[in-house]
Amino acid sequence: MADETDAAPPQPPLAVASAAPPEAAVSEEVLTVVDVPPQVTEKEVSLPQPPPPGEEVVAVVESEKKVPQNLVSFKEESNRLVDLSDSERKALEELKQSVEEALRNGVFNSQPQPPPPPPQSAEKPPEKIEEASEKTEPNTVAESEISTQEETAKDENGKPTPNPTIESILKHESPAKEEVSIWGVPLLKDERSDLIFLKFLRAREFKVKEAFAMLKNTIFWRKEFGIDALVDADLGEHLEKVVFMHGFDREGHPVCYNVYGEFQNKELYQKTFSDEEKRMKFLRWRIQFLERSIRKLDFTPGGVNTIVQVNDLKNSPGPGKWELRQATRQAVQILQDNYPEFVAKQVFINVPWWYLAFYMVINPFLTQRTKSKFVFASPAKSPGTLFKYISPEQVPIQYGGLSVDYCDCNPDFSISDPVTEITVKPATKQTVEILVLEQCIIVWEVRVVGWEVSYGAEFIPDAKDEYTVIIQKATKMAPTDDPVVSNSFKIKDLGKIVIAIDNPTSKKKRLLYRFKVKPYSN
Repeated sequence: MADETDAAPPQPPLAVASAAPPEAAVSEEVLTVVDVPPQVTEKEVSLPQPPPPGEEVVAVVESEKKVPQNLVSFKEESNRLVDLSDSERKALEELKQSVEEALRNGVFNSQPQPPPPPPQSAEKPPEKIEEASEKTEPNTVAESEISTQEETAKDENGKPTPNPTIESILKHESPAKEEVSIWGVPLLKDERSDLIFLKFLRAREFKVKEAFAMLKNTIFWRKEFGIDALVDADLGEHLEKVVFMHGFDREGHPVCYNVYGEFQNKELYQKTFSDEEKRMKFLRWRIQFLERSIRKLDFTPGGVNTIVQVNDLKNSPGPGKWELRQATRQAVQILQDNYPEFVAKQVFINVPWWYLAFYMVINPFLTQRTKSKFVFASPAKSPGTLFKYISPEQVPIQYGGLSVDYCDCNPDFSISDPVTEITVKPATKQTVEILVLEQCIIVWEVRVVGWEVSYGAEFIPDAKDEYTVIIQKATKMAPTDDPVVSNSFKIKDLGKIVIAIDNPTSKKKRLLYRFKVKPYSN
């Protein structure tokens, strides 16, 4: 799951770039790409730009100022031993020794001691205190009997037996070296456990005693929570639209989407959070989902062993939802205590004003390491922010990308087919020309995030005595129209397909397209 994509999507072969000289009335930028056999030319024509309304510009600027930006972006540390500093390697060796000793002594098999009972109140009647003191007097008779029994201990032949030594007790009664696995990785069995230990060390700033205590508490919690049985349990699929895995980022991390707006559905909300039992079931489901995702990661040195979280806050229930707050607080506490260093990036999209206000309150209490993993985006900036970290072909269609699950309605393209991204400037007409060098069938997909543009497509043959064929008449596309348009055209004669996007607005638009060539058939 973690190694199926490269840092950058594969590019079409035989890529060539060229620039065309500007004409007298307009300026053009041309990019030519050859994808055996078609050739693609992208042209941008500037049109007179209408003056944008002043109020709109002010509103956009104000909304951008509210989004917090981190000056330092988080960069994952290497998990290879050769890349660790001397102090980090020393801490890792000390933690491994502590774990080995604990396994040998059966520390992880024992249960943590319960907390001591609260002290007795001074207001209790003195009679009860006296009774308690009487009960604690030593029983001299019992002690003498035990002493006599020890002195007269004999074996089956009537001979006195010597008192057992400490060595003999340990030899016969000490437990065998236990085996403990966490996230499917057996501790101290291979190099994968080094990466597990590094996660706990980094979570505790390489303080060995604190990291060991955290690891021990996590193992106890996993046994108490029944994680191994939970992984295989059937908890239903009614929350599959709330949390789901989809695709990978540009560095190969699997991406997890959390869609809080789904809880606006009153029936789903009541089914999930209406009482303590339902909230606990939701917690178990969320932990199960995380456990299954983690076990697909690569814990070998240099492997991808973290996840990118995308948190969609569109229509998210506000802070007034007490039940959701309780469940979230409990889940966050469990994740902080028992799942260290599993998030490479936290991307918040469609962020509302109240969440930004909440973040500004808690911001001073967060560590710089934690804050460096956070990325916030307003609704208008969300697609562009996602594309910065995730290629458009990997982004789900509902978030501005072109990725859909393979189905009969989209048999030509998959998540592995790369997408070209172009910025269409305000008041500009952008064209994409696919030059055809042989008979074939061309299939393409086009999307402009948010539309508000005109889209058209035509085939222009090379032969001067042939007519231009209108494939898609120029049509105004509204934000409510289908987000993706798919077309295909069977080409008998050489020529070119021209895709035209006319942006009459005062805003930049993001054009996404991809195409592929299929064999010609009658």
